[in-house]
Amino acid sequence: MIDHIGLRTPQFDALARFYEACLAPLGYTKLFAWEGAAGFGRNDTAPLWLGASTTRPTGIHIALSALDHAAVDAFYKAALDAGAVDNGKPGLRPDYHANYYAAFVIDPDGNNLEAVCHVAT
Repeated sequence: MIDHIGLRTPQFDALARFYEACLAPLGYTKLFAWEGAAGFGRNDTAPLWLGASTTRPTGIHIALSALDHAAVDAFYKAALDAGAVDNGKPGLRPDYHANYYAAFVIDPDGNNLEAVCHVAT
């Protein structure tokens, strides 16, 4: 249903570096970039976009798919190393479903960023 998500930020350069670092373990790279905009994704498709703005956004929740538990763990570490705040260590979330393995962080703009794997690994 959703083709892409756009986040607007007054700290574009810093947030672009943050996302580049924490999305790498999930296999996402910066695919497109020009002045004040960057698109992240896999295989020439960029479902996550950052754009420069003069106003501070309100926080939202974004869940990104991970191929396995190791990718979720690596995302969490990379995000914290890049300046995120812990919002839920990597682990199973059986309240969601038996194989829901996820980690949550708050990005520098206050967004709740999640990496999730739905496969038992």
